[in-house]
Amino acid sequence: MLSSLSLFSNAISLNLVSSLSSGRSTQPFFTRAQMSSESLPPLPQHRIVLGCGAVSVDFLATVASYPNPDDKIRSTSLKVQGGGNAGNALTCAARLGLNPRLISKVANDAQGKSILEELEADGVNTSFFIVSEEGNSPFTYVIVDNQTKTRTCIHTPGYPPLIPGELSKSSLLSALDGANMVYFDGRQHETALVVAKEATRKNIPILVEAERKREGLDDLLDFATYAICSAKFPQAWTEAPSVPSALISMLLRLPNLKFVIVTLGEDGCIMLQRSVNDDFDAEEMDVHSLLESLKQRKDDSKTIPTCISSVVTKLSVNGIGTVTGRLFVGTAEKIPPSELVDTTGAGDAFIGAVLYALCAGMSPEKMLPFAAQVAASGCRALGARTGLPLRTDSRLATFL
Repeated sequence: MLSSLSLFSNAISLNLVSSLSSGRSTQPFFTRAQMSSESLPPLPQHRIVLGCGAVSVDFLATVASYPNPDDKIRSTSLKVQGGGNAGNALTCAARLGLNPRLISKVANDAQGKSILEELEADGVNTSFFIVSEEGNSPFTYVIVDNQTKTRTCIHTPGYPPLIPGELSKSSLLSALDGANMVYFDGRQHETALVVAKEATRKNIPILVEAERKREGLDDLLDFATYAICSAKFPQAWTEAPSVPSALISMLLRLPNLKFVIVTLGEDGCIMLQRSVNDDFDAEEMDVHSLLESLKQRKDDSKTIPTCISSVVTKLSVNGIGTVTGRLFVGTAEKIPPSELVDTTGAGDAFIGAVLYALCAGMSPEKMLPFAAQVAASGCRALGARTGLPLRTDSRLATFL
């Protein structure tokens, strides 16, 4: 299997070189109905965001069904495009109208050149990238199963890895200049920690993605203003018996955290927001009971994303503690099976939309459906970036 994939990679690399030398644009072609910019609310006044994390080239092959060991099958479609959590999230943010900057590293090879060219075409500032004359740029094989609508990723990290000494002090300060938000995807933790410390010194809010337990992520979370987690992370990190109790535990362990969101795929998301002021009159309630009462308020007949919220409550869990705040349940769009193509990068799109929402000052009740709608749009096309909507996309009209 891997030897075949190596041949696949070599063939694609030749295509990348050909594309670059011919000057063809890597910018995606949008066919969805677009709104007039005059009909939209104004862009956020402060819209520079800085990211630090992973980029790659994704080789996406769709198959009728996932192969068994030693099988030989044919793909039903093939796409080559940029990937990586940070690269995808900031591409999403750029299409929504933010001005993202990205700190990462590639090699001076065909794949590295295509990564930079595609990001720049989408409006992501790559001037803070480190480009190595040796080694290889990161790349990922993504097998999309049409039968189960799942994707399997085989990632090859870039080499040599990014180290803090490659990012000069002047470059770091320039990257942070004017930034309204800093985002980390949990990769390149040593460099990320240097950036986080300087951002904290400058009082710049920090959003940390917690996809899975990684080396250095604990240190990075200590600086987080906001955290967005995968479904399994909160319990894995806190060892709490349930997701709601894990969210309580996270806010207790991370006093700087204003909110934590756990994304749940087609089941939407749950958000716990810490109350800014201690509300001594707030009712105390078990977080599990409150969550169930919010879920019962969901309108299952609605296909578009919605949000159900609680009032400020003293949320408690036996054996863990109490947090005063608000609980939110966000729903996902119910995508018709005929329109669901690929979930690759849905979490990255959600994060990119949250970055926009925070810069725009959206309330959680508005932010969660907006982010869910952006993520759902991306699931209607192959790859993490093909379906990412522009700010003028008609699907976003009622959410902005």
